[in-house]
Amino acid sequence: MSIHEQEHEHEHIHCKSCEHEHHHEDEELTLTNKILLVCGVILAIVAHFIPFKILSIILFVIAYIMIGYDIILKAIKHLFGKDMFDENLIMTIATIGAMAIGEYTEAVAVLVLYKIGEILQDKAVDSSKDKIEKVLDLKENETTLVTGEIVKTEDVKVGTQILIKTGDRVPLDSILESENAILDMSALNGESMHVEKTKGQEVLSGSINAGGAITVKTIREEKDSTVSQIVELVENAAKNKSKTEKYISKFCKIYTPVVILLAILIVILFPLVLHMSWSDAIYRALNFLVISCPCALVISIPLGFFVGMGAASKKGILAKGTTYLDTLTRVNEIYMDKTGTLTDGKFKVNSYKSKSELDDERILELVSYAEYKSSHIIAKSILEAYKGTIDESKIVSHEELAGFGIVAKIDNMDVLVGNSKLMENNNIKYIKNTNSGTAIYLSVNGEYKGYVTLEDSVKQGAKEAIQKLKSKGIKTFMLTGDREYIANEVAGKLGVDEVYYELLPQDKVRIIEEAKQRGARVAFVGDGINDSPVIATSDVGFAMGKGTDIAVDTADIILMTDEPEKIVDAINISRRTKHIVNENIAMIITAKILFLILSVLGKTNMWIAVFADVGVALIAIFNSLRIFKTKK
Repeated sequence: MSIHEQEHEHEHIHCKSCEHEHHHEDEELTLTNKILLVCGVILAIVAHFIPFKILSIILFVIAYIMIGYDIILKAIKHLFGKDMFDENLIMTIATIGAMAIGEYTEAVAVLVLYKIGEILQDKAVDSSKDKIEKVLDLKENETTLVTGEIVKTEDVKVGTQILIKTGDRVPLDSILESENAILDMSALNGESMHVEKTKGQEVLSGSINAGGAITVKTIREEKDSTVSQIVELVENAAKNKSKTEKYISKFCKIYTPVVILLAILIVILFPLVLHMSWSDAIYRALNFLVISCPCALVISIPLGFFVGMGAASKKGILAKGTTYLDTLTRVNEIYMDKTGTLTDGKFKVNSYKSKSELDDERILELVSYAEYKSSHIIAKSILEAYKGTIDESKIVSHEELAGFGIVAKIDNMDVLVGNSKLMENNNIKYIKNTNSGTAIYLSVNGEYKGYVTLEDSVKQGAKEAIQKLKSKGIKTFMLTGDREYIANEVAGKLGVDEVYYELLPQDKVRIIEEAKQRGARVAFVGDGINDSPVIATSDVGFAMGKGTDIAVDTADIILMTDEPEKIVDAINISRRTKHIVNENIAMIITAKILFLILSVLGKTNMWIAVFADVGVALIAIFNSLRIFKTKK
């Protein structure tokens, strides 16, 4: 069992009661349905004007069956199952009842308008799906090898050299082998500005080559590439229904039998109490049933959250389920890892100073020689800062001491390069650096000579993201395993509310659990293997898209572009989605109550009843599409 399965407490119950059957078991109206609908309408028109009553009734019955046979079959099919109380049952009772009291034209008209509503709803839903699928239409089925051979993308192995021509989409995650490339990554990150890459950098699948032809070497197969992960996330998203969706499903279980019972009471009580004719009472009850149909709720609410996920994906924010968009609206505390999340995670030399007869440049040179054979990230950063050429013949010996530094012999000099512990363990008298950044001390032949300091730069937009979160009433925290003075320095630059430092993974989990115990709704943003437990523990876990696989797998929401400001975008989209969904619920319930009262008072007919059902549903659907227009 994964960490996510063990520690996450999000609900993933898939309730199907009253799951909307408006689309024929999630299928659109077939061509046969549409042909029968047209023929049925023509037959009903003929029946309406034919002067022979018996023949007219027969034609109406045939038209009724042609248009509504699938609704009736579905009602019968669900009659003895857990889905019996759906709109198919309501429509069947209402229209058969209308036929029974001689309202043939209205019975058929109700079915026709209902079917037209289905067609329009299909188009509205397809419109929203098309916008999402357009964003996710990133897969390339074929790949061109450097030899010119075209092969299936799924057959390309890791390490294969492929050619990407101008305007072509990158089919697989790769490393750039050409000197440079210009990529359009808008489908992944929502940004219109092109991204420049240089030789050796990673090129993500789904990017479009906006420059000249380039050569790349694949680093992941199709099933593991970025595009496949995106598509899989969206395809699986519907499995994680939001709490609002679940509430509506449960609501329908109670709501539908209640309205059927009320319709029966109208038929029984109105003639007895109000001395109304039985046919008039039945007609009002049938109107009541059509108006009460819950389709508008069960269509618009899941669609609203689905559209919200589509709007998020356009900005490079991938939610693994609508549950997390819903939960994100209630988050009031956000905890963020430091390295790789708020900072670039790349050390950069910011100073080098001599404390001896050696000049500053000589200090950097000796430290660079000592670090030359090390694979540590700090060693790489120092060598990037050193502009000279390393003569490997001068490095007589080299030993790396984990957690301390380097012991080396360079020419005839015994060199120590490392942290304060290395100096202290070798009884080197040194001056502790109090400047910002991480200090690397240099000792030559047992004497302290100087130091180099490195700094992890704050990510572009991180400070602005913190300020925007705070302006939304969200408290911000930074969690790091780094030392106190470095943590406080970065926290000061960013303006976070609180900072915790020198933490182990279990310490981060404890902090999140304590926050949840005091009633906070908590989100965590991280990117490393050590972040995966705390990502799983939080109410909503964010992972940077370039983070480790386990962090991405454990997360609920993935920020494809690694930009901290995307956290703000995610919150904006989630809040707008919830606001529009609530608008739909309020509008639908208000309209239903109004029309139900009018139907009881005898102020409606079947035509108005159908509008109250289908019309309100369509208004709610088109209102949901406004989510796509969420601004930054």
